[in-house]
Amino acid sequence: MKKLTDAQQEAILEAGIAAFAAQGYHEASMAAIAREAGLSVGVLYKYYENKYALFDACLRHSLAALEALLQEVTAREKALLHYAREIIRGLQRFAREHGDHIRMYHRLTTASGDHAEALARGIEGMTARLYTDFITRGQQAGDLRGDMDPRFFAFFFDNLLMMLQFSYCCDYYRARRSLYLGEAAGEDSVVEEELLKFLESAFTFEQSAISHREREKEGET
Repeated sequence: MKKLTDAQQEAILEAGIAAFAAQGYHEASMAAIAREAGLSVGVLYKYYENKYALFDACLRHSLAALEALLQEVTAREKALLHYAREIIRGLQRFAREHGDHIRMYHRLTTASGDHAEALARGIEGMTARLYTDFITRGQQAGDLRGDMDPRFFAFFFDNLLMMLQFSYCCDYYRARRSLYLGEAAGEDSVVEEELLKFLESAFTFEQSAISHREREKEGET
């Protein structure tokens, strides 16, 4: 059998991602994926023994692209807000250029049953480590508040970024973003700046430095 070219393998994976994003795992058709990739279904089964093997390859392909983006940003020694700015920009760009990847991921977040925990570990494990590590480094450098648990703040940070990506690609979340932001919803730079303001206050102000808490204490006495 003639070996598939890199371009043909890429076409299979992108066709698979598009199908899984649009129809979900159970409804996606191997025949339709092969047809979209310009190959026979027989050739597809020569490379992937079943639909789950193809699905797993599609997921790994998508995660590799996202991991490369995040590793590039977090490998550089910068303050957290510089990291955050570059991550936000990168994810905005990734969501616009690879919408099917994000829509496939969105479908996976609703998975249940035996595969749910394995999928969560496979998808979230990398980002959990990266975000927790750079928040910890920021604390050690004295750039971030010392009264937070890096694990919790990494989780909250990732939740914000996950919803941001969904708002670029998924109809419901796109409509939700427009409802909240109005005309500014389509302005990436505005979204970036406002989110950074939110993050800066969350990551830098310790509870003891927040003025309204002192007023609340005075009112209690």
